[in-house]
Amino acid sequence: MMAQEDLEVKEEEGSKMEIDVKNKHGNELVLIIRDSDVSFANAIRRICIMEVPKLAIEDVNIIKNESAMFDEVLAHRLGLVPIFSDSDSVETLLLPEECDCDDYCPKCSVSLILRKQGPGVVYTKDLNSEDPHIKPVHDTIPLLKLGEDQEVELEAIAQLGIGLNHAKWEPTTACAYNYYPLITIDENCLNCQKCVEACPRGVLDFDEKDEQVNVVDIENCSMCKSCIRACDNQNINVSYVEGDFIFTIETDGSMPPEEVLSKACDILSEKADKIITFCEGG
Repeated sequence: MMAQEDLEVKEEEGSKMEIDVKNKHGNELVLIIRDSDVSFANAIRRICIMEVPKLAIEDVNIIKNESAMFDEVLAHRLGLVPIFSDSDSVETLLLPEECDCDDYCPKCSVSLILRKQGPGVVYTKDLNSEDPHIKPVHDTIPLLKLGEDQEVELEAIAQLGIGLNHAKWEPTTACAYNYYPLITIDENCLNCQKCVEACPRGVLDFDEKDEQVNVVDIENCSMCKSCIRACDNQNINVSYVEGDFIFTIETDGSMPPEEVLSKACDILSEKADKIITFCEGG
């Protein structure tokens, strides 16, 4: 799991890639990656989305469903319910393709039982897991509505999977990067403040004491170039720092974002080792 201090990855050539944790709030993590390249940032992004395993409901055995909702629709809704998938909860579970069972077993799955009688709304909190540590992330997601004397009874089977196979196994709700912005203001700037007024994100400010335009929040710049269009004399320029990125990752709560990122780095490292072994004729 990533620490809050700067992390440094040393490359063979002696150069150094730096990763600064800019912000960690709830399920969102924002990083500043320096001295890297697009291929690395995009590889990590794709692996975070598509190849980090998480738990999701795969099979639903419906014993009784007297509600107005079709079985297939109910099963689909259950499949999209975020399930806690942190390392402490699922470290003993195998991926289905790694297990020697025919369908599912305790080594590769967790069972959640739902028994409810109406009237009323059935929520995710009504799912009872055989493992108290593996349960829906949120208790208040509505699943279906039962009328008077209606009943539902089912068994939901949660298994590990990856987003490459189905979106329900994607641990991230957002994972993206953009170049680190660079704003330069020419010394011939007339300080008309038009660029300050045009900026929609408060990146620029006018210092009345020094009577000059300053960049006060560069990392909030979306590089929309509204400031350039507002400047009649073209004394301001917006570009980016080559090799520096702002990387944002947000999860659905099933896994902490730093854990998703850590696992993505491990997967990328394993891929690199396989390529090196292949090239060496191993």
